[in-house]
Amino acid sequence: MTVTVEAPDLRIVTDGLRFPEGPVCLPDGSVALVEIEARRITRVAADGTKSTIATVTGAPNGLALGPNGMLYVCNNGGFSWHEEPGLLRPGHQAADYSGGRIERIDPATGAVETLIRAVDGRPLRGPNDLMFDAHGGFWFSDLGKVRARDRDHGGAYYAKADGSGAVEAAFPIFGGANGIGISPDGRTVYVAETETGRLWAWDVEAPGKLKKEPWPSSNGGRVICQFPGYRRLDSIAIAASGNIIVATLVAGEITTVSPAGEILRVVRMPERMPTNICFGGPDMRTAYITLSTSGKLAAMQWDEPGFRLPHG
Repeated sequence: MTVTVEAPDLRIVTDGLRFPEGPVCLPDGSVALVEIEARRITRVAADGTKSTIATVTGAPNGLALGPNGMLYVCNNGGFSWHEEPGLLRPGHQAADYSGGRIERIDPATGAVETLIRAVDGRPLRGPNDLMFDAHGGFWFSDLGKVRARDRDHGGAYYAKADGSGAVEAAFPIFGGANGIGISPDGRTVYVAETETGRLWAWDVEAPGKLKKEPWPSSNGGRVICQFPGYRRLDSIAIAASGNIIVATLVAGEITTVSPAGEILRVVRMPERMPTNICFGGPDMRTAYITLSTSGKLAAMQWDEPGFRLPHG
């Protein structure tokens, strides 16, 4: 039975953000996030005060805390934008699109270093999300890029923390590989496919190597949950229990899915595009949620603790 929370007790930490995504809880209690349209990485203090960590070209998207306190960024290369009062949303590939890449940022200096631009000689198109594993590397997704009449396929990838050894782990993910996450035991990788509303899973055989299901699976994964109606999927967070928590677009929800694929809990958000969720606080039960079209970072008490990430 699905539990639905219609009016959660949300606290707005800060507003005035330019399409925020990728929240990361930092050791000092602040939250780092990206402002995709503004092309910057921003630190939000507990009192809501904002400061700039770094600015980048292209467009920062996913964000993760890695070894030695460094921030890792999925740079999608740039979007075009549509804005009207109270609503900012991304569109197609930007006219000044600069190519997808994985970047590493020193939060102390704001210095930006490019780690990966291509895998197996194929350029990255629109890296979107990433998560470190217990082996010192990270899984990351590539959403692809959308143009007026065509789009690139998405995929899932793996690399070591220094950017070496990058491999393509699953391809194609036709509707765009968005959120990516790893089960607490490290045995399963999950990817949210944006346009189809599908949540995929693969068994992990080794870092960067996924067990593949036979045809007719298009990418060797198995669909564990097909979201109902018109729902597009964005980022993933993982609970300590192993549940998968998916930012669900259009419907404006945060959805908890069991590893078996059952939708357990739906929390309604005050806008249609809640894009990301992360966990922090001493008990890992404070959920930080980016409300992207309205430019807000919200916080609420969650019903279960989040998984404590390797470098969190």
